[in-house]
Amino acid sequence: MTVNASVTFVGNATTVLRLGGFTLLTDPAFGPAGSRVYLGKGAWTKRVKDPALDVLDVRALDAVLLSHLHGDHFDKEARRDLPYETPIVTTPQAQRRLRRSRFGEVRGLPTWETHEWARGGDRLRVTAVPGRHGPGPVDRLLPDVMGSVVELETDNRTRLRLYVTGDTLYGSHLADIPRRCGEIDAMLIHLGGTRLLGMLLTMDDKQGVATTKLIRPGLTIPIHNDDYKVQKTPLEHYLRRAREEGLTGVRPITRGATLELPVRV
Repeated sequence: MTVNASVTFVGNATTVLRLGGFTLLTDPAFGPAGSRVYLGKGAWTKRVKDPALDVLDVRALDAVLLSHLHGDHFDKEARRDLPYETPIVTTPQAQRRLRRSRFGEVRGLPTWETHEWARGGDRLRVTAVPGRHGPGPVDRLLPDVMGSVVELETDNRTRLRLYVTGDTLYGSHLADIPRRCGEIDAMLIHLGGTRLLGMLLTMDDKQGVATTKLIRPGLTIPIHNDDYKVQKTPLEHYLRRAREEGLTGVRPITRGATLELPVRV
């Protein structure tokens, strides 16, 4: 049986994942270049690049996968355009806030908890995995963030295991992911080296390469690089460091492009 899986890059952390017969939208932010988004604690940032997706058929979505509730991951355009009955899988903290905003089909997943969909002989499973958005005690001042391991099964066989990092920093909390979830076929890694008040809040090139070496995916696709002014580390820095350290399977994706994901035979 032929199984297809792909990722379409919209911009920042927004992607469309087509996994067998399932479709997920990650971290929807549809605001145009020049729009400002709120990051909390009085901090704002401006978008500098337009998203690639103008029209999205939300009726085709099985769910939105939301790593955390920050303005560059769920902006006012997403709040306006997504129907309130859209299924959303996110953190328990974001679930509480979104339900107060009238989104009624939100599932908050504590770390290591799983949610799944079944259709015929196919099954799509999302497991929340650890993420830390800030260094040390600063992390407690930021929205809770989760990574996600997305597994596609057909006829009780795992065909793809995809790790979406979310806005996490590198650290020992990531080591349990391949240990508990198994071999990772592909990874969408959030980079950008986001800095506020001098503090690193998303992985830069050094942390990104360390994470890639730790997770050891067959395919690594860097995203969340250069859409907003707070992102300070160019993608090329990560790509160059990855080459220098002999990493293979790293493949950048251009805005609006679609890449095939590696499906197990």
